[in-house]
Amino acid sequence: MLSTRLYAYHQQLSPLSPDPFLMTAERDRDARMQSTSKAAGAREAQFALDEVQSDLRALAREISEREFRDRALGWERTGEFPWRNIKILAEHGLLGVALPEEYGGGGGTWLHAALVLEEVGRCCYTTAMAALGEVGVQTQAILKYGTEEQRRAYLPAVSAGELICAVCITEPDSGGDLAAMGTILTRSGDGFVLNGHKTLISRADVAGLFVVYTRFAGDGGDRPIGAVLVERDTPGLTVTERFDTLGGEGLYGVVFDDCPVPAGNVLVREDGFRKMLSAFNGQRCLNAAISVGIAQGAQDAAVAYAKERVAGGKLLGAHQGIRWILADNAIQIEAARLLVHRAAAEAGAGFPSRYHSSIAKTFANEMALKVTDNVVQLFGGHGWIKDVPAERYLRWARYGPLGGGTPHIQRNGLARHLLGDL
Repeated sequence: MLSTRLYAYHQQLSPLSPDPFLMTAERDRDARMQSTSKAAGAREAQFALDEVQSDLRALAREISEREFRDRALGWERTGEFPWRNIKILAEHGLLGVALPEEYGGGGGTWLHAALVLEEVGRCCYTTAMAALGEVGVQTQAILKYGTEEQRRAYLPAVSAGELICAVCITEPDSGGDLAAMGTILTRSGDGFVLNGHKTLISRADVAGLFVVYTRFAGDGGDRPIGAVLVERDTPGLTVTERFDTLGGEGLYGVVFDDCPVPAGNVLVREDGFRKMLSAFNGQRCLNAAISVGIAQGAQDAAVAYAKERVAGGKLLGAHQGIRWILADNAIQIEAARLLVHRAAAEAGAGFPSRYHSSIAKTFANEMALKVTDNVVQLFGGHGWIKDVPAERYLRWARYGPLGGGTPHIQRNGLARHLLGDL
């Protein structure tokens, strides 16, 4: 069970050496939060993490601070995929935390996945994005919709950090408009042939398995869209151009040219459009968790800086204007965190709802942009220097609103939920 594995992992970890610039504020904050929670008593119990969840978060935080934070800029500068960090997450049971134990996972939930990704995102955006599909999105689609043969073929390798999955949705001529998708799967003998061009695909340089959204030729309906599993060595699959990004993560083009797809590799066909959109709600929820982590990391750096920097003859944190900025940041971060936990916790054995995942994503993405901008401003000229944490957090926060559906798309969906089709 997850609790047993967490106990074993904690025994392997030695104490961290303190980093006063980034860690003191975080630990002070946790101590204050624990004190507040105890004082509130039973009234706050419904909002508290249980012991296993708290231990999981502590483990993810300790690993991220120890192993990921100091190397974060290195991954950006080299453009390399953080295989080392993926292996560390796998060794500690965090990569497959939301997968059943029978597939090498920890038997956790979407909330466990969100807790892990928040802590990883607080220290290293590149690693958080590298783990996003493995911790929750692509693997959960295979778990929920795949055959037993598909689950056993791929999920244990993901949990072990041996297989990276990439989801292929966006196309050069269709981003958020899935109905305009041009990739097509055509029947050929006992199987299918896949043709299409995907772009801006994360992890395509190292992925061993591609979860490809596609149209099914000959199927009726307005949106005959489903998904297939395509292994990297499939003839006709080509990873093309690389796009270097503001956050340091590489994105790629992927072309499918008469790729043979066995019938056994169809992941979703019947009611495929609805099912794959439901699966994508998980991506929205975890995207939001990463945004919360980024904002919290920036806030921790700002609090530590405000306690050290002297301006106008007194500490920066003694100025009321600075204190209010940090207080407003804290309000926004805590609100976003609660929205993420709400969306993740309600999912149970299914996927987060479109309604709550869209609310969480929109609020968390926009919150992270505002908080990180506040932090850069608080650092002054130093906030513009690349080796200072404020700058990297601002860059990291910018991807959130772009991936998994823009805030405009989320607001359209929320309005449709509230008003129906007018």
